[in-house]
Amino acid sequence: PWTEYFHILNFSLESLIANLCACLVPVTGGSQKLFSLGAGDRQLIQTPLHDSLPVTGTSVALLFQQLGIQNVLSLFCAVLTENKVLFHSTSFQRLSDACRALESLMFPLKYSYPYIPILPAQLLEVLSSPTPFIIGVHSVFRTEVHELLDVIIADLDGGTIKVPECIHLSLLPEPLLHQTQMALSLILHPDLEVADYAFPPPRTALSHSKMLDKEVRAVFLRLFAQLFQGYRSCLQLIRIHAEPVIHFHKTAFLGQRGLVENDFLTKVLNGMAFAGFVSDRGPPYRSCDLFDELVAFEVERIKVEESNPLKMIKHIRELAEQLFKNENPNPHMTFQKVPRPTEGSHLRVHILPFPKINEPRVQELIQEGLVKNQLAPPTSKVEKKCVVPAGPPVVSIMDKVTTVFNSAQRLEVVRNCIAFIFENKVLETEKTLPAALRALKGKAARQCLTYELGLHVQQNRAILDHQQFDYIIRMMNCTLQDCSTLEEYNIAAALLPLTSAFYRKLAPGVSQFAYTCVQDHPIWTNQQFWETTFYNNVQNQVRSLYLSAKEDNHLSYLKLKVRKYEMSL
Repeated sequence: PWTEYFHILNFSLESLIANLCACLVPVTGGSQKLFSLGAGDRQLIQTPLHDSLPVTGTSVALLFQQLGIQNVLSLFCAVLTENKVLFHSTSFQRLSDACRALESLMFPLKYSYPYIPILPAQLLEVLSSPTPFIIGVHSVFRTEVHELLDVIIADLDGGTIKVPECIHLSLLPEPLLHQTQMALSLILHPDLEVADYAFPPPRTALSHSKMLDKEVRAVFLRLFAQLFQGYRSCLQLIRIHAEPVIHFHKTAFLGQRGLVENDFLTKVLNGMAFAGFVSDRGPPYRSCDLFDELVAFEVERIKVEESNPLKMIKHIRELAEQLFKNENPNPHMTFQKVPRPTEGSHLRVHILPFPKINEPRVQELIQEGLVKNQLAPPTSKVEKKCVVPAGPPVVSIMDKVTTVFNSAQRLEVVRNCIAFIFENKVLETEKTLPAALRALKGKAARQCLTYELGLHVQQNRAILDHQQFDYIIRMMNCTLQDCSTLEEYNIAAALLPLTSAFYRKLAPGVSQFAYTCVQDHPIWTNQQFWETTFYNNVQNQVRSLYLSAKEDNHLSYLKLKVRKYEMSL
């Protein structure tokens, strides 16, 4: 029908192609642009306000309508943990929308593996690739698809997903999983909450499909804000090149979140998507977007609102409004005119063959269009950069506060025990040592130990007698025994030079250093520990090069005050 239409209107197909290829798309956040292909049409281009936020239309809401809440959450977790996900449907449009929706739910992460919304029949062998992927295929190939053993398959037409037995699908940690399910249910099934009321309120109407799409995305934005809360406090920037080296302390983040043994978040932090997240969002001075504001300023509000559905819905709709405005910055869209073929033209028997395109003529017309565009004033958007807000520190996801071992009395026990050791008061040391070893189960007490031992090294009191040496070794071993599984690499790093400083004389000319008695701890075989310690040392050396002596002394004074304050807690 289109060939007949073009013949009737007597337009050159080459000019239409050239006009389409030579059209300049406005910059992100620019105003609307009207253009014509030259066939009596009037087309409109409107770019989003921020190019970092995905543009989804109604695809996310459609995906939940097709598969349901639980199935989409399973696919979401599968993609984040780098599993293979395959969609199949009889509609190519549904395949494209589903792939785009699943990828957009990952924001602020970006998918880093093969992403093929519609896989051609000639490339079905790609499904045997060893790498993760998001791929869509037509349902014609469902027989070949179901023979795959390590691929999670989603049937968009039937509304089901199939997870092979060989795949262990890691899910979101609690309580985030339950909170996300509840929030999605409130958005997608608002009547469910009042279904058992004897006198239910008037039926709650669903939002418009485009706004419903943004409300669902807002739920996942809130989820990532809670999941990555305080991530900036675990970033370390080493400026040894023109571009800084950015290192993320994964174990510290997991430990402070209370999720050291959680396989879902561990897989996410070890994935390529999170590596790209650190690279893109790690710099402290860059352009910020909605996620940066959410993770820095709104996490506490999100936690408070979890027990109040009305407030939670209000916040979700506020975020949805921002996402909707990003895709539709101009509420009053200019009228578009797109010619259509005559009614019933596709039913005609005598259909004209599609005309051959004159390729040299197309190239010539494209070059003419580009020359015209070069004469137009350049349009460029100035990127607004700012200091990225740090936000609140990392806290346990379960809000467990472990301050039982951090009281000032326990810290005083550690200080007194160390003082008795160096004063050779054996009786007092024997009395206080058991309590000091129990106190070393707390992080503050371990920090206190490294600080106090460092002071004695500065006073040239590193040569110990046999009794003193045994006491110090016992305290060091007690401090190091948990460092292999916890996030406290800084404590092991602080003890490292001390183990080479304290020693005892075994015989004339023969000395035994402390490291010979503490070298069997697993922490010393942990590659992450040495990497973190290396970056810390490099950062300190770079700081000493660039800071003046006055600034350095002032910084040291501030650090000393902070340490004293921490130990007084």
